[in-house]
Amino acid sequence: MTEAGERKPARVVVADDQTVVREGIVMLLGLLPGLEVVGSAGDGEEAVRLVAELAPDVVLMDLRMPRCDGVEATRRIRSEYPGTQVVVLTTFGDDESLFPALHAGARGYLTKDAGGDEIVRAVQSVLSGEAGLAPSVQRRLLERLSEPAPTPGPVVTEAPDGLTAREAEVLVLIAEGLSNQEIARRLHVSTATVKTHINNLFAKTGLKDRAQAVRYAYAKGLVRPQ
Repeated sequence: MTEAGERKPARVVVADDQTVVREGIVMLLGLLPGLEVVGSAGDGEEAVRLVAELAPDVVLMDLRMPRCDGVEATRRIRSEYPGTQVVVLTTFGDDESLFPALHAGARGYLTKDAGGDEIVRAVQSVLSGEAGLAPSVQRRLLERLSEPAPTPGPVVTEAPDGLTAREAEVLVLIAEGLSNQEIARRLHVSTATVKTHINNLFAKTGLKDRAQAVRYAYAKGLVRPQ
């Protein structure tokens, strides 16, 4: 609290890979009461670094960024720096963007047509321990709760050739015929994260395409004939 008894401004980092958009958001936030922009990042890696350096109260996080996307950055921030909350501020309100972000630990989710007052309310809500969600997001969550629960991903206890457990899970799902989007929904991650896992497992195993990946999964006993 300040000497006048007012709440201190929330310290905010803005993460967005588009320079014009990022600078516009920073300028807008500078005009809003109760917010103080302490840093801005052009990708998820830089966002994580700024959180470690500046310990902001909140990160306003874009999702689709190079090097490290917003979902992975959110997961790392919430795991390594739990004192910092994440509010997604993105162009995309589709399920493929929404649910991986919330599963990664984002407490707020707004689309970029949100007004200044809505951004302030979302930041204040997450700092009070509540969710800061756009009305359209709240409706989608209620709709999702009425849908059947998704089938959990496969459990891989031992992975060959230096694959991580998650890379092996992705390999098994490829062998089951799932697309990248279907794998993302099954594992509650973004499609960009799935592509990263696929690139990594291909590099480790020397595989060139999905057909080879299917044969490899069967040869290594990760998948067995029905």
